[in-house]
Amino acid sequence: MNERGRFNERGRFAPSPTGELHLGNARTALLSWLWARQADGEYVMRVEDIDLPRVRAGMAERQLDELAWLGLDWDGPPIFQSRRTDLYEDALRKLRGHVYECFCSRTEIAAASAPQGDEGPRYPGTCASLTRAQRDERRRTRAPSLRLRVSPGPLSFHDEILGEQTFDTQQLVGDFVLRRGDGIFAYQLAVVVDDGAMGITQVLRGADLVSSTARQILLHRLLGHREPRWAHAPLVVTPGGERLSKRDRPLSLSALRARGADPRRIVADLAHLSGMTAPDRCDPRQLIGSFSLSKVGKAPVPIGPLPY
Repeated sequence: MNERGRFNERGRFAPSPTGELHLGNARTALLSWLWARQADGEYVMRVEDIDLPRVRAGMAERQLDELAWLGLDWDGPPIFQSRRTDLYEDALRKLRGHVYECFCSRTEIAAASAPQGDEGPRYPGTCASLTRAQRDERRRTRAPSLRLRVSPGPLSFHDEILGEQTFDTQQLVGDFVLRRGDGIFAYQLAVVVDDGAMGITQVLRGADLVSSTARQILLHRLLGHREPRWAHAPLVVTPGGERLSKRDRPLSLSALRARGADPRRIVADLAHLSGMTAPDRCDPRQLIGSFSLSKVGKAPVPIGPLPY
């Protein structure tokens, strides 16, 4: 049940105000909006500003304004993670039997682990079996992070775009952080608590986050949540195959808007990149009737020079 006490479909987009939105972000927002609206569902905007030291002043407001400029709307006021820390604390209390203190630095973890891919080094469980006396001693010189104790073994789920997915979280990343040593709640915990509390039934995001889904399913189950359906859209990439980043200023929504680009043309181009038939210029609502996740490909989508 969501915060309004209803069980209808509910999607969301959750930008982080640490940098400008680019066309890849805009495509993800459009697809998630279409998925929810086609099901006559609600759509929520959540600002993931939990990591306050990285938040850029005024960026959240700019991002929301740019999404509205594209023609996207949402139900109710935007929700800010930075105002929901009590919920995350409560979740940690519920998870108490599955959580332990970790005193390792990133450098120490990297030195003790074999190199991994995009996920970084796997945590080897260094602090998983510390005695109370050992924890008390280490706490004198370093504030601990909190990690979730993860059982070994694969976890499978269905992705509405990519198909069946299987990840062994213990093998991939090991016991993962829920709250950092500096007191900031980790993405994995905050997103699960919010999706559960807000009654999110659809999670559509970039394919770079697909491996995080197994971790989030573990947390949903431990917290007793109804699990959402998952869809991970392949990333928009440069002609050379590199993923877009917030440093790709010419492809940012703010730069396109400043150049006088027609948002309806941007929406049409994003639809074309996603396998949809659309006129050269259109509003998002014109795409609802023909939208289908089955039209979204499974491979990264290169984007060439822009005509605007």
